[in-house]
Amino acid sequence: MKLMRFFLKCLALSASAAFALGVQAQMPQPPDIAAKSYLLIDITANQVLAAKDTDMEVEPASLTKLMTAYLVFDALRSRKLELKQALPVSQQAWKMPGSRMFIDPNMLVPVEDLIKGMIVQSGNDATVALAEAVGGSVDQFVKRMNDQAKLLGMKNTSYRNPEGLTAPGHTTTARDLGTLASRLMQDFPEYMAYYAIKKYRYEGSPAANDSNRNLLLFRDASVDGLKTGHTKAAGYCLVATATRDFPNIGSRRLLSIVLGADSENARASESQKLLNWGYSAFDAVKLFKAGKPVVSSPIWKGKAPTLKLGFLQDLVVAVPVGTATQIKTQVARPEPLVAPFLKGQSIGTLKVMRGDQPLLEVPLVALEAVEQAGVFGRAWDAIRLWIK
Repeated sequence: MKLMRFFLKCLALSASAAFALGVQAQMPQPPDIAAKSYLLIDITANQVLAAKDTDMEVEPASLTKLMTAYLVFDALRSRKLELKQALPVSQQAWKMPGSRMFIDPNMLVPVEDLIKGMIVQSGNDATVALAEAVGGSVDQFVKRMNDQAKLLGMKNTSYRNPEGLTAPGHTTTARDLGTLASRLMQDFPEYMAYYAIKKYRYEGSPAANDSNRNLLLFRDASVDGLKTGHTKAAGYCLVATATRDFPNIGSRRLLSIVLGADSENARASESQKLLNWGYSAFDAVKLFKAGKPVVSSPIWKGKAPTLKLGFLQDLVVAVPVGTATQIKTQVARPEPLVAPFLKGQSIGTLKVMRGDQPLLEVPLVALEAVEQAGVFGRAWDAIRLWIK
């Protein structure tokens, strides 16, 4: 009997392992990426497609400037800065080592030129000039950087400067960089064109200093950002994003993060490999259009008998090529639904599965507002609810 139980247990474990291997085999396996850490996100579907050591602590190098840009763009939107506003160049900015825009204290430089210098030339001098303008001082600006990181949910990031030079405790992770880059594109789409500029040189800057270090901008027309980084400790890093058009969904954006590659060319080629794999190995499927009801649910004590639930943006999911027919959805919502409801209010969730595998769970929102019914309507529904 003991021998039989042991045999059955082994059989069950073997079946379980075979099932797990079968599930794993159904998922596309990413190519070998020569980097310490990497992450590939389908921005359109809001899904991670591939990842390696995404919580490993690394130096961000000039990828730090993504957060600096976030705060600069926020200052522009709130009118604390203007693009044409000319800023002074401090001694501290002028003396910054590393990549530079080549500005000096005799200059007054427009904010827009400093932004281009920070992004295209990766100028540490331009970055410090902007940080001083937004924060009042570099130290105050760095405090804002860390505060903003917490607000964005970047749990393993700590900034010590705005430009990314090596400093004790100046660290981040691929996961946090994915969060930052995603939010940068989402929150400030009007400024993203700066990241696609291939060449820029401010007056007086050496001609050899005019090319964007993101080599993919010159190799792949679908790539339109974002930022490179390099120090001896960090290796060669690249946060790259591309958008390509597909007949069924329109524009589809991917974001790749490659950290700790061996060379400038390697970070570009490995990022290209990751992006191409993401587009070819996964299909993007539009499940529901923005503003179209997923379900109409009966409600109580409202001026309308039902509430339309759906999404304010298109719902797109990424699945392995050829598996779109396996997608299933399931609505979960509270019961009863009692008015009033605001447009955009989260009410329940939609679970998306591929076969029996959960893909994602997204909140359903009210597509229209529903006010409370009058006194008699509410009283009548109260009686009906009590009977129910």
